[in-house]
Amino acid sequence: MKRVRWIAATAIALALPVAATAQQAQFDEAKLREHIRILSDDSFEGRGPATAGETKTVQYLTQQFQAAGLQPGGEVVNGQRQWTQRVPLLKSDHVSTPTVSIQTAAGPMQLAQGEQIAVRSPTNGQQQIALSNVPILFAGYGVTAPERQWDDFKDADVRGKLIVVLVNDPDFEGGEGNFGGKAMTYYGRWTYKYEEAARRGAAGVLIVHESEPASYGWATVKNSNTITMFDIVRQNPASEHTGFESWIQRDTAVQLFKAAGLDFNQAKQAAKRRDFRPIDLKATLSANVNAKTEVITSYNVVGMLPGKTRPDETVIYTAHHDHLGIGLPDANGDRIYNGALDNSTGTAHLIEQGRAFAKKPRADRSVVFLAVAAEEKGLLGSEYYASNPLYPLSKTVGILNTDGGAIYGPARDFSIAGTAKLDLLDMLVAEGKRQGRRFTPDPRVEAGSFYRSDHFPFAKVGVPAISWRPGTDLVQGGTARGKALQDEYTAKRYHQPADEYDPNWNLTGMVRDWQLLHNVGQQLANSGDWPNWSSESEFRATRDQSAGERGGSAPAAPTDQPPASDGERG
Repeated sequence: MKRVRWIAATAIALALPVAATAQQAQFDEAKLREHIRILSDDSFEGRGPATAGETKTVQYLTQQFQAAGLQPGGEVVNGQRQWTQRVPLLKSDHVSTPTVSIQTAAGPMQLAQGEQIAVRSPTNGQQQIALSNVPILFAGYGVTAPERQWDDFKDADVRGKLIVVLVNDPDFEGGEGNFGGKAMTYYGRWTYKYEEAARRGAAGVLIVHESEPASYGWATVKNSNTITMFDIVRQNPASEHTGFESWIQRDTAVQLFKAAGLDFNQAKQAAKRRDFRPIDLKATLSANVNAKTEVITSYNVVGMLPGKTRPDETVIYTAHHDHLGIGLPDANGDRIYNGALDNSTGTAHLIEQGRAFAKKPRADRSVVFLAVAAEEKGLLGSEYYASNPLYPLSKTVGILNTDGGAIYGPARDFSIAGTAKLDLLDMLVAEGKRQGRRFTPDPRVEAGSFYRSDHFPFAKVGVPAISWRPGTDLVQGGTARGKALQDEYTAKRYHQPADEYDPNWNLTGMVRDWQLLHNVGQQLANSGDWPNWSSESEFRATRDQSAGERGGSAPAAPTDQPPASDGERG
């Protein structure tokens, strides 16, 4: 694409300052489009971990990183840096369709896989789960939070039993309470529900699916939970996973509660109170789940540019290169989950971000471009890296993650996943203003987005980390069009075969976004500062513990209030 034509067209369309527009010529829209098209092609088979599609993806990324001018940044083998980091994973596949039945006082209920229930292939180390008439309890939201004086289990012993739990936090519908209002805490994530049940020795979990508190429909649940499951290799997997992990449809839960003489909605209201106690649903569950398990190797792909004066300090750009692979067919018979938006767009960003840095004089700090594996299986590639870092976490300046790009044209705003307060966000806000754009806080804090992308494992170990979100106030159509397109994608494409590349996508907004992230990364890479979390952040203490290993100045903690544009302050 010719630079002069691009600048002229963009300046007219966006009415941006000339200086800000001219900077964007570093990113070639045609190159981004080609990466996205290739990575989401059917021949990549949905880029599932440990598949031919992943092998092809790793080869493509290695070639493109090298062509962009990067150096290998992966693990060292025989004294030589590689392009990859091996990620050992436990892989579990259903070898037959799970059978599940519930016996209630009103009679039996048969639960069909993918219809009334979505049973995950076990990752607790077992290959066969045989449950016979196991008692079922309703455990509210399945939360134990001593710091909030909250315990859904009270003195109930759930060892060897099945628990039914609600997704999200007790505050979700009311918007206020012990869990901070609408913003989801980690207690609201389905991953936590499974972990807490395992800690208590439960035989299994049935999470009740409702679209609003889950933030996605049943199709997403079915497609994400009835396929091959993965987990990082653990010494004691049963401490993190029960044998029977599943979701059930809301209508199925209503029927189950009704058979016990209970009203589902009334039980939900009771679960919002601190005095809630587990309820015996007067039913038992029987199930047979047969799986094939094995330890496989997936791969993070890593390129880097060494810093010229402080190479031991790193700025890391991240994005996940995987998607769901091949799974259950949709209504059109399509079984390939291409993952074009999620996350061929972010993967394309890594390649072209690397090229943009490689074209410039070397920065003071090293810049790393980390394409992580198995995000769709539970952030496993980033989880593994955070536990086995290639570069010291104490000297990792910050993480700039991209999980999805702007495909509907430029926006007047931008956002990040979740409501975290940290210096990196202040830097984004300041850089956005130079583009004539404003920061909009995550409009769906109840979705728990902060815990659903690859920056989160880094945050848990203290590294300042954000996950970029494109804006929704589109230049063409405003927030009404932006929200409508976002809702349409979530309902019809997210984690579905329909997430395919469309040549009609408008990527001019993506070019602007990646330029903004480039400018922030370059500031970090040429600075001696160490961004931090806000003083009240749960991640601040961990970061501060490693302060002695770092040099340079440490800026003051961000204010307690989220940043806003000048127009929002009035």
